[in-house]
Amino acid sequence: MSRAELQQLAEDRILDAQALLAVQRWSGAYHLAGYAVECGLKSCILAHLDRTGILFKDRNYLKSLADCWTHELDKLVGIAGLTAELGVACGANPGLAGYWGVAKDWKETSRYEQKTEAEARALYEAITHQPD
Repeated sequence: MSRAELQQLAEDRILDAQALLAVQRWSGAYHLAGYAVECGLKSCILAHLDRTGILFKDRNYLKSLADCWTHELDKLVGIAGLTAELGVACGANPGLAGYWGVAKDWKETSRYEQKTEAEARALYEAITHQPD
């Protein structure tokens, strides 16, 4: 899957979440909003590989790259090489830190859970709030 395809999937999943919010389908909206973040981060992993050439510079990176199949957002941030940058950005922007605090708690297993309107709207807001 290409970076552009992952970016498109991220955009599509957030539009799907928005549509589900509009018809009060909270659990589905929550789940798809989280997948939007996952797809976006996987796109960032591909950008990191292209930008840094790390695959051929760090043998240990290949081991962590096997984790790219994960749905854990914190792990994906690390594989994308964004941990330090995210930490600095969150330290400088309490709003971003709060939104990331909501988004990072999403789990793939949410598809098996009932979510409230508040939870679904909070995740959607955390992902779509501009500029955070």
